[in-house]
Amino acid sequence: MGVPHDRAASAYDHLGKGLRRSDLDPNPIRQFANWFTAAIEAGIRDVNAMSLATAGADARPSVRIVLLKSFDQDGFIFFTNYDSAKGKQLKANPYAALGFYWIELDRQIRITGKVQKTSRKESEAYFHSRPVGSQLGAWVSRQSTVIDARRVLDARMAEMTERFGNKRIPLPPHWGGYRLKPDIIEFWQGRLNRLHDRFRYTRLGDDSWQIDRLAP
Repeated sequence: MGVPHDRAASAYDHLGKGLRRSDLDPNPIRQFANWFTAAIEAGIRDVNAMSLATAGADARPSVRIVLLKSFDQDGFIFFTNYDSAKGKQLKANPYAALGFYWIELDRQIRITGKVQKTSRKESEAYFHSRPVGSQLGAWVSRQSTVIDARRVLDARMAEMTERFGNKRIPLPPHWGGYRLKPDIIEFWQGRLNRLHDRFRYTRLGDDSWQIDRLAP
């Protein structure tokens, strides 16, 4: 099965109004917040869904969709099983990349940087904000391991439900958050004829960033 020919695909073209340097906030986190808010207001489904790319010691890249849970000047936070494939890769190589694509707004954001685990206090606070079923699920799933059948998960769910009953469910030792501290953030705005606008922020210091326009 082939991909659509470019002429057929041209039924949809990028008609964004464009992005100028004067539109940008000097701080990329604030710029991200502006675009993130616009995406929420546009009613985009799963607006916090992002691609997470990692690579282990073998340098082979791996990518999957995860959810952004919060962000601030210190970085972008997501949560997962530390014993998962991505957790093992981040332990071997603590650098990663994030990607957002909001097609309804003709906007893409690319972020790269170093990743560190959040504090246990931060992980606990988020863990206990989740629905009970999701908390139990963190105990149930040995993420990325091979299982024989769905019944394995169902049996473990029943076991964990009985084990914890109506008690407060503790944070699993193998589960928690990661914070990616960006060193490069790129903002992409779709334009007609594939002549898109791209601006890259490169960290020079904790509060200093260089902004460059890139060819599309």
